[in-house]
Amino acid sequence: MGNDPLNVLFLCTGNSARSIMAEAILNSLGKGKFRAYSAGSHPTGKVNPFALELLEKNRLATSWLRSKDWNEFSRPDAPFMNFVFTVCDQAAAETCPVWPGQPMTAHWGVRDPATVTGSDETKRRAFLAAYTELHQRISLFVNLPIDKLSGLALKEKLDEIGRTQLALVGQPQLRQSEQRSYSQLWLVPASWASGLLKEIWLLPCWRILSRPALASMF
Repeated sequence: MGNDPLNVLFLCTGNSARSIMAEAILNSLGKGKFRAYSAGSHPTGKVNPFALELLEKNRLATSWLRSKDWNEFSRPDAPFMNFVFTVCDQAAAETCPVWPGQPMTAHWGVRDPATVTGSDETKRRAFLAAYTELHQRISLFVNLPIDKLSGLALKEKLDEIGRTQLALVGQPQLRQSEQRSYSQLWLVPASWASGLLKEIWLLPCWRILSRPALASMF
């Protein structure tokens, strides 16, 4: 593996919320090591305003984010992808384009906050939950010793991240009435990621994408 950043593509159906947030989070946490992109199978053409609001409150860049079709990344002139992660079940079940270079794939399903109805505060809580789950998984990902793992071992680690939901260390479960405002978001520092493996609650994985040819990876 060279010194160039590894390219990562996050996919969902509308490319308006989960994959957009994942793109922004990874470009922040993995700066210099990873370059993140996102796309959708049926893009809405507009980034969800609650996603933008939350990203901006966490001081993440948003000016370059846009909702786009995943076929952009199957073109001959598209960036070569090292990893492709689906973050919604519908996109994982669809037939993906053929990605140049056979990137490593995994499914990191996250509940869609854009489908939540109710007050704006209810919607903000849903986006906070999705953001926090993505942030925690991406924190684990950026701390993997990628250059020291074989292709099969790395694939297993990626699938494991997709099957996990992280407990907040030392944080009691709060009643809904006690939940903090999304402007007071508690995030797990990336430097804690390796230690957090001891705090993982294993949950069944919804779907894992087919394995690429791993022998030639990294």
